[in-house]
Amino acid sequence: MTEKWTPASAADGVEQVLKILEGKWKLVILFHLFGGQVKRFSELEKAIPAITQKMLIQQLRQLEADGIVTRTIYHQVPPKVEYRLTEWGQELCPALDALLKWAENKA
Repeated sequence: MTEKWTPASAADGVEQVLKILEGKWKLVILFHLFGGQVKRFSELEKAIPAITQKMLIQQLRQLEADGIVTRTIYHQVPPKVEYRLTEWGQELCPALDALLKWAENKA
């Protein structure tokens, strides 16, 4: 059964998604993980040099809590932690790609 959207409920739904994605670094992190890429924490640090380690940890934890990113910990010495998008997180790719194309049309 599909929910029938009203203008108000559609706006509310989109606003909830935008709140999940808000923040200076979340979209940058997502674009590094799109396409099924798996990145170690250190690889994300190197790929986004302007972000602090504390902020990267915070943003990754929020994305994980929201079900967009999954973290895998390998118990070895030294410890290894990998991040990848969940299936639901990967579904963001076409939506963000469409927004990017929409933004290009303005120019």
